[in-house]
Amino acid sequence: MSPTVSTDYAAVTAYLFSLKSAHGVKFGIDRMRQFSAALGHPEKQVDLVHVAGTNGKGSVVAMLDAILHAAGWRTGMYTSPHLVKLGERVQVDRRPLTPEEITAYTQELRPIAAELSGGQPEDHPSFFEFMTAMAFLQFARRRCDIGLVEVGLGGRLDATNVVEPLLSIITSIGMDHCDMLGDTYAAIAAEKAGIIKPGRPVVMGLMPPEAEAVIRRIAAERQAPLHSVAEVFGHDIETYPHTNLEGDYQRWNAATATLAARVLGDRWRINDEVVTRGLLHVDWPGRWQRVRLGARLLILDASHNPEGAQVLANNLQHLIAETGRKPVVITGVLGVARARPLIEVIAEYAKEIHLVVPAQSRACTHDDLAALVKTDFAGPVHRATVAGLFPDAHTCTAGGADDVVVLTGSIYLVGEVMARLAPAGGEGEGRLQDF
Repeated sequence: MSPTVSTDYAAVTAYLFSLKSAHGVKFGIDRMRQFSAALGHPEKQVDLVHVAGTNGKGSVVAMLDAILHAAGWRTGMYTSPHLVKLGERVQVDRRPLTPEEITAYTQELRPIAAELSGGQPEDHPSFFEFMTAMAFLQFARRRCDIGLVEVGLGGRLDATNVVEPLLSIITSIGMDHCDMLGDTYAAIAAEKAGIIKPGRPVVMGLMPPEAEAVIRRIAAERQAPLHSVAEVFGHDIETYPHTNLEGDYQRWNAATATLAARVLGDRWRINDEVVTRGLLHVDWPGRWQRVRLGARLLILDASHNPEGAQVLANNLQHLIAETGRKPVVITGVLGVARARPLIEVIAEYAKEIHLVVPAQSRACTHDDLAALVKTDFAGPVHRATVAGLFPDAHTCTAGGADDVVVLTGSIYLVGEVMARLAPAGGEGEGRLQDF
């Protein structure tokens, strides 16, 4: 970036951060409807797929992107949060928004947002709504053939729910964000099923029975044809499609993406060979991702909620069987409700534990995390920092030279570490991650 662009981008990110810090999560789609209308409804200029779910949303989006790219289409992706750079959220043919583009879009959108709000802060588009608008505009202006839109939080009242997609997908239902979405599978499923549109098909991943019943009811009420992964692929993981992303849960996601690709149909030139080729070339960092630090193996994994804890247990079991030893685990989490099941799993499979505090306001403190480690854990428990554990791009100070290290928990923590492992990319934009 030139000095002028750098200065402008710093001002733009400061403005976007002010929206995030002032308003946080703002449920409801009325503001986004008005915002989109003022922009000429760019979301109506591109065919879209809308993806909700507790876990697996981003992986399924990345898988579908790879499949559609293998079929020869220009694809757009809108996901959140980002790992390192804000531009990762909006990609066309896997090229993230540049600082120059983010600057130009923000300068374009800012006066429109101010006029829409009429001076009322509660009516001003939020940080997430700004990013959603950028995604819609980028997809339209870059003439994407199809765009893949991940829900930010929930579904029914999420800003992305202004779209009228070709297809809706609900990947999974688990107990997360219960304070905002409800504290039962049925309540959470009802929020996420809010993305189902009348007459538009919906693909449903593997679900708890209580959640499945709700999704089936809402799909039937809206006359939306429902396609179930369980009905098509059964429950034997060995029959599920393969992908280059590790873990049984990624094969669950691969089955969801495969079924979605089939539902999209012949119009998109998708066949079994295209699906297989796409699933073996998926790019989705931070999901049980293996990184080499010299001779050492570091695994980056964003398991951050109760459902993710079960996946983490399975992956750690496989890792111990593969390596013949327990790993050293580094973890940091946002919220005690999320941390409790993760710490229980980690304490069962780790040789030693390093507790860190992600650079986010909602992060658990060292004391919060330490209190969750059972007293019968035999290994050492360390209170650490990201900078101390990863002093440079080639070093991890946790454990010994022969230990495998697993970094797990908050996706924001994974992003912090990734920024330290690739310093040439510049500093991470962590303050813009949450929401």
